[in-house]
Amino acid sequence: MVDDAARDGRRERRRGRTGEAGSESSRRPNYRLLKNPFLPQPIFSDDQVASIHDTALRVLEELGIKVLLPQARDYFASAGALVDPDTDMVRIGRDMVVAALASAPKSIHAQAGDRSRDLTLELGSMTFLAGCGAPNVTDLERGRRPGTLADFEDLLRLVQHFDVLHMLGPCIEPQDVDNRFRHYAVNRAQLTLSDKFPFVFARGTPQVEDGFEMIRLARGLSQDEFLANAHCYTVINTNSPRQLDIPMAQGIIDFARAGQVSVITPFCLAGAMAPITVAGALALQHAEALAGLTLAQIVRPGAPVVYGSFSSNVDMKSGAPAFGTPEHVKATLGAGQLARFTGLPWRSGGGSAANISDAQAAHETQFALWGSVLAGATMCIHAAGWLEGGLSVSFEKMITDIEALQTVAELCAATPGDEDAIGFEAIAEVQPGGHFFSAGHTMARYRTAFYEPLVADWSNFGNWTQSGSKTASERATGVWRRAVADFEPPASAAATSGVLDEFIARRTEEGGAAPVS
Repeated sequence: MVDDAARDGRRERRRGRTGEAGSESSRRPNYRLLKNPFLPQPIFSDDQVASIHDTALRVLEELGIKVLLPQARDYFASAGALVDPDTDMVRIGRDMVVAALASAPKSIHAQAGDRSRDLTLELGSMTFLAGCGAPNVTDLERGRRPGTLADFEDLLRLVQHFDVLHMLGPCIEPQDVDNRFRHYAVNRAQLTLSDKFPFVFARGTPQVEDGFEMIRLARGLSQDEFLANAHCYTVINTNSPRQLDIPMAQGIIDFARAGQVSVITPFCLAGAMAPITVAGALALQHAEALAGLTLAQIVRPGAPVVYGSFSSNVDMKSGAPAFGTPEHVKATLGAGQLARFTGLPWRSGGGSAANISDAQAAHETQFALWGSVLAGATMCIHAAGWLEGGLSVSFEKMITDIEALQTVAELCAATPGDEDAIGFEAIAEVQPGGHFFSAGHTMARYRTAFYEPLVADWSNFGNWTQSGSKTASERATGVWRRAVADFEPPASAAATSGVLDEFIARRTEEGGAAPVS
């Protein structure tokens, strides 16, 4: 008879070889709190970084940034900026930027629904987020289509399921929900399906305040308790070159007032919305990011802000954005140097311009990922599932990208090098020409020694063929399907549905809140 331990061991190994993962194993790695083990890689000298920073200050002082929101211009003027009322241009003195950098926190404690999922956003910490902001969604079974609320909820279930994705985000736009009420559906899904750190859209004060109130209700927080800590975040995108529009400026103000996190991210595509050189694109990006974080600090000194970078290049033949390119990686490495120059936590961006989840999509995403890791990014958004330069999120690619993220996360764990790990006794036990499969050293460790793949297939060609010759994307379909089918929301999150539904019903009766543009 085969004993239970041997049978269980074969089952574990068989699951690893076939790639039909998605079920539990005996290995229990901790992916929740990652510290980047790699030394940040520079592409510029210290003098060049200082020169890029100085150029950004010159841009703000001498050229200025166009600010479309009157209230934001008033804030800048009150702090000493020069505002041209005829052109809406705001020229920001370097003394204002220096003061803002001094008051911006270098470490942000982000409180999740489950406090064991709290995050510390600072240089050296590493968090990954799924692809965000796509209008479309795709999978092998149903094809490419406009995003729906049901799709958004299924993507959230995957984000909650995998610990290597640390925060929630607006994976896709639920286009089957009227935009006056869409934010209610998005926030409800986040708060009832997950206990991770949530996202709130900055689409005008009414929608933002609705989002804050839903978090307070779901978390049982008083107004003062909410204002005292960071419970959510938003992403602020400048309109490169040198423009801050109305909803984004308002978002900076709203989130700063409430003490919530703004990830201030210019989207500078070299050769299109920014100079064609990496250094030039970074100088513009740096200027725009500094302008946004300065506004946040004027509104509320100490407001939590994350320095944002999402610079890449375009295809100069078509103008289409490109990701995972050498220029994208170099821009990310340079952004890391600028972020360390400021001392602030910072975000990078992954992603791919590929149209389907194929070899191009994989290598572009992984080059972008390694750029972020080697640059020391605190947050890497679009790290899983992002296709078409942000026009779609793929269920299958979400899974294959998570495999890459888990591999990176494994590299964060310490590798034992003590006497027992070095294993002289194991080497002595096995005779020349023998094998280590049954050695005591192996038997004591075989269940947890190696990473077990989520979707990769390690079987030989014959076994792979007999199992149906499935591609990685086809195997990924089985993984995400099982994860969604077996999903159970955290009890604490599911319990908030009643109070949230009452709030949504009341606000819907009042007409909701249209986005501001």
